[in-house]
Amino acid sequence: MYSDAESKTGAVWAKAKDSRITFSGRIMRKMRIDELPQFWNIFKGDMSLVGPRPERPEFVNMLKERIPFYDERHLVKPGLTGWAQVLFPYGNSVEDAMEKLHYDLFYVRNMSVFMDLKIILKTISTVLAAKGGM
Repeated sequence: MYSDAESKTGAVWAKAKDSRITFSGRIMRKMRIDELPQFWNIFKGDMSLVGPRPERPEFVNMLKERIPFYDERHLVKPGLTGWAQVLFPYGNSVEDAMEKLHYDLFYVRNMSVFMDLKIILKTISTVLAAKGGM
């Protein structure tokens, strides 16, 4: 992302062909290289490999006010990948956040080693095929 990319607008959701993202950033996102630093957070114990993807702090309070049960997704550690990430495209609205919450809550209620393995395999497939990204 460019320096001061949100200085005039404040925090905004990512979107397709986002003008804030550099050419190299677009390549890194497509290949998911930009996620490598998250492994440090997993190693430290701040994150899990699988779980609801953390939302930007600028959006959390707003989403908790607008979406019933939004805070329930915080019952488990955030993850590098999750059920919503492998089944739903990037979200850029409150409505998308609500839809992703359905997937996150399904995961929280049904988490298991089998489900985590399924999510990990689907994530690996997505990364190797360089699918997704913005």
